[in-house]
Amino acid sequence: MMDEYRKGWALRYLREAKAELNAAKKLPYMAPSLVLEAIRKARNAIYYSLGEPAFIEIIIREAAEKPQTNGDPFLKVLIEIEATVEQLLQVEEIDGEKAMKQADNLLQLASDIVETLTGEKIED
Repeated sequence: MMDEYRKGWALRYLREAKAELNAAKKLPYMAPSLVLEAIRKARNAIYYSLGEPAFIEIIIREAAEKPQTNGDPFLKVLIEIEATVEQLLQVEEIDGEKAMKQADNLLQLASDIVETLTGEKIED
């Protein structure tokens, strides 16, 4: 059972991520920074919905360092999300269309995870 504190933060980060991505679509000259912020917030929404974000980050980083053959599929998804976020954060010049598509996909995934774990329907 998720406590109200983490639930509130997960829902807030998800709403903010959606707002950032919508703003990126409307303001192309600001899109790179807005897309990156949307991606960070979507990741944070997932982490808050799972538990204490600092603890979740440690678990994901440790799991990413270990070669796993029969790992947890959900953990693999979290590792892929973290890798995507890190990859986008390190690119000097972002391909706008590709980044928007990745952000859209991550935001949809984050919405599904947060909605499932919080029991709250997120409005677009």
